[in-house]
Amino acid sequence: MISVINYDDKRTGSNLQTHKGFKVLNSDLTSYVIEMTNSQSIEQLWGMHVQKMKSYGFDRIIYGFTHFSTPKGFGDPDDFILLTNLNSEYVDVFVHEGLFLDAPMTNWAFENEGVSSWGIVEDLVKTGSLSAGELRAIEFNKKHGAICGYTISFKALSTRSRGAIGLVGQHGLTQGDVDDIWARHGEELVLINNVAHLKILSLPYTTMSGRKLIKRQREALEWVADGKTAQQIALLMGLTVATVEKHLRLARESLGVETTAQAVLKAAFQNQMFVVDR
Repeated sequence: MISVINYDDKRTGSNLQTHKGFKVLNSDLTSYVIEMTNSQSIEQLWGMHVQKMKSYGFDRIIYGFTHFSTPKGFGDPDDFILLTNLNSEYVDVFVHEGLFLDAPMTNWAFENEGVSSWGIVEDLVKTGSLSAGELRAIEFNKKHGAICGYTISFKALSTRSRGAIGLVGQHGLTQGDVDDIWARHGEELVLINNVAHLKILSLPYTTMSGRKLIKRQREALEWVADGKTAQQIALLMGLTVATVEKHLRLARESLGVETTAQAVLKAAFQNQMFVVDR
């Protein structure tokens, strides 16, 4: 079967080839997308994605997503899903110390959907309008060799969801080199990253807090989601009501919420309920 995208493009060097006015994925890219969508874990998918982006000249990538942003910001970092192959020295400062909140491309991704070249950063520097925090973030990235790249800000799934990925050009490349890569392969890069993003959101994951439900906590929440009371759950699980309530309390603590209803919602967002054991 041929995968078809119904708009034309005359550019060469792309895995999206034109055939009778349609853009057709070649067999290699089709096989990769199929393999990616068949991934059974975040770890498997991310490993594939890192290698695929490296083949295009982006050897470091950082992905972030939250279901709980606010109009003024990204919300609690403990609710983020963060994936990256950048080293711990970089992540400790840029992520855990919150420097990413001042990064111009992070701010661009919060306000926009779509794709942007990092070339806009130099344009912003020339205007003299950047804050001290933004300039510090730029210098930090330069220090760590993150000087050229592209950011993809994914379409929001809800009014509070935000997700983006930063693709860092490998050492030795300039922004001009990366722009040339994007001119040849940009649409397939957007396609691959969009599919990876949607696949990530379909898999069970833990957020930056690292909290994960254990089997009994998950089972108790699943029964709550089915509308069962604590007494009914106790009978179904062969436990005492007190033990069921303990599992629900621990589930709330693991998910960092105050009510069981919130726990059900967050566990559902994280695909931690009704998980198929493989």
